[in-house]
Amino acid sequence: MTEEINTEALGEAIVQKLKTIYDPEIPVDIYELGLIYDVMVNTDYEVKILMTLTSPNCPVAESLPREVEEKVKSIEQVKDADVEITFDPPWSKDLMSEEAKLELGML
Repeated sequence: MTEEINTEALGEAIVQKLKTIYDPEIPVDIYELGLIYDVMVNTDYEVKILMTLTSPNCPVAESLPREVEEKVKSIEQVKDADVEITFDPPWSKDLMSEEAKLELGML
């Protein structure tokens, strides 16, 4: 009998982990900022994260994806994590959650 993979619970754990990572220039986590476009989990517990940066010249363009990868890999069930950076569509303030906008005094 194969163990049923609970991708929803794992997805929640991944989101909670992503909410502990902050953009160094903006005091809001990367999830609420809208930098995470997609989180995919396959049946082998391998995670692929599609994310963007606030700009292509972001000072943490090298370290932030690595931090995301390492934190997601630290979740017990996750066997591997891969982060892909995209600028399509480019990030804009419209991608931020209401919570992030409120935090930054934009509401």
